Amino acid sequence: MTLLSVNLNKIAVLRNSRGGDEPDISRAAVTCIEAGCGGITVHPRPDLRHIRPDDVRTLAALLRGRVEYNIEGNPFAAPRGDYPGLIALAREVRPTQVTLVPDSDGQITSDHGFDLANDAERLRPLVAELRELGCRVSLFVDPGARGFEHAVAIGVQRVELYTGPYAKAFEEGNAGEQLALCVDTARRAQQAGLAVNAGHDLSQANLGTLRVAIPGLAEVSIGHALIGEALYEGMTTAVRNYLQILR
Repeated sequence: MTLLSVNLNKIAVLRNSRGGDEPDISRAAVTCIEAGCGGITVHPRPDLRHIRPDDVRTLAALLRGRVEYNIEGNPFAAPRGDYPGLIALAREVRPTQVTLVPDSDGQITSDHGFDLANDAERLRPLVAELRELGCRVSLFVDPGARGFEHAVAIGVQRVELYTGPYAKAFEEGNAGEQLALCVDTARRAQQAGLAVNAGHDLSQANLGTLRVAIPGLAEVSIGHALIGEALYEGMTTAVRNYLQILR
C-alpha cells in the first residue's frame, strides 16, 4: 500500500500564531500514528514560519522506531539564527528520508521542482552526504520533468511529484491533462529506476484518482488539506479516511 506521511507544518502555523505550545506538535504526531499513518513529514524553513529546528529534534526522538520521518527543505538555504541548515539538521536527527526542494524565502509554499539536468551536479555532494548518513534521498520534481537519469547518476533514490497543478485542475473539473502528465512523469521516473512519491494539495477528493492512475506510488505527503479536513471530522478520522482511499 502507498505510505501516508502526514505533514504537520500547519499545526505549527497555528501554534506559532498564538505563541506557547498549543496545539502540540508531538501530540498531533502521536494521534496520526495511532490512527495508522506510516510517516510524519516536516518542512522547516529559515524564517521559522512554522516547524522549527527544536520541533525537528523533538519529533526525531518521538518517531524513532515507530514510523518513517521525512524532512523537506532547500539544501542551499544558508543557516541563520536558530536555523542550522537542512543538511545540518539531517546530520543531527538522521531522518528516514530527506526530500530536497528548491523553494525560496519568498514562496508561501513549494511551487516548482528541480531542473534535473542543470541542478544535478550542485546536488551531487549533498546527496552523497545524506546517503552516508543513512537517509533516503528524494527530489521534488514538476509534472513533465525530464532527465531522471541525472538523478539516478548522483545517487537519488526517489522523486516527489509536485501535484499542485493536478489538484487545481481537479477542482476546476478538468483534471485529465494534468493527470496524464503526472502518470507519464511517474512512469518515466520508475523506468529510470526511481521510486515515486507525490505531494502538494492532495485531498480526500482528488487522491483516489491519482492513486489508481499511478501504479506503484510509494508515498504521499499530505498536510494542508488533511489538517483542514481534521477541523471538521477530527484528526483520527481524517487520517483513517486517507488510509482507506490508499487501500
